Amino acid sequence: MTGEDNAAAALLSISGLTKRYGSTTVVDGLALDVAEGEFVSLLGPSGCGKTTTLQMIGGFVRPDGGRIRLGGRDLIATPTSKRGLGMVFQSYALFPHMTAAANVAYGLEVRRTPRGEIAGRVARALDLVGLSAYGDRYPRRMSGGQQQRVALARALVIEPRVLLLDEPLSNLDANLREEMQTELRRIQHRTGTTTVLVTHDQSEAMALSDRIVVMRGGRIEQADTPERVYGRPGNRFVAQFLGKTNLFAARIADGRVSLGDTGWQAPAGAPDGPVTLAVRPEKVRLSQTGLPGRVGERTFQGGRWLVEMDTAHGLVLMETPNYGPPPPREGETVRIGWQDGDLHLLFEGAPA
Repeated sequence: MTGEDNAAAALLSISGLTKRYGSTTVVDGLALDVAEGEFVSLLGPSGCGKTTTLQMIGGFVRPDGGRIRLGGRDLIATPTSKRGLGMVFQSYALFPHMTAAANVAYGLEVRRTPRGEIAGRVARALDLVGLSAYGDRYPRRMSGGQQQRVALARALVIEPRVLLLDEPLSNLDANLREEMQTELRRIQHRTGTTTVLVTHDQSEAMALSDRIVVMRGGRIEQADTPERVYGRPGNRFVAQFLGKTNLFAARIADGRVSLGDTGWQAPAGAPDGPVTLAVRPEKVRLSQTGLPGRVGERTFQGGRWLVEMDTAHGLVLMETPNYGPPPPREGETVRIGWQDGDLHLLFEGAPA
């Protein structure tokens, strides 16, 4: 959900959010609405302001300007402990001297939940994350994935209006990280908890999110569904940051997009002049009539091959699945192309 529809249904509403450290503006007038039940990821390189934004929502950093509202309530004027938010940190921040059950119960005890309710809510939270049998175990006797689940249960047991996740999977190995992505999405679907995730991992953001917010320099570059941010990036930065992409300097004239001797029909209303063509490597295919190229390096990646092609328009990456005929050999001369619908135009001039 985006635009006016999202604003109308927003549970969490941020406008003009700004944070400065000395002369450096870390978050610059950020505006974002998050709908109830939505899973939104803040994605961007180190220093883009995503973690600072999450910390301002959580109340750990005070903004220098702007508003944060939750269900119409002013969060900036609300103490951190009263905001009704759940938080999972990158380090999990579990109490080492407490069992898993005691860690999960901590937030309920601080909120003076009746003791008769605590045991049942803790049991349900541990069951939700698949740790019913681990309630009496201490963090030092648990794997990284199990500790992460305890931290998640501790955040969810208080039934937060919004769950904030700060790179919660970054300390896990690759296989466990993929497993926990699936688990995290399952839990979020089951609970319906509105969730804001901070990550620098593009594949993680695409796997988990209803909407990805790509940030750079404290500002939002694009906010949309994973499919649109990946397939229809708003600018060159988004195209290059979110996965691999091929960029070509081309021109539009008389309704045609021209790249050397090859041309395509331009979108209706596209202005004449320079344009950047963006094509994802998995959309590039061998063709009888496409661009000529010479095969360079071939990299085997298990389920796929990544093939570099030297062309008159620069290096082109082609990604092909590991089934059927093998990819062309290094040094072989081929022609490559793609479907018209796989070509995306960026109206920002030629790539640097």
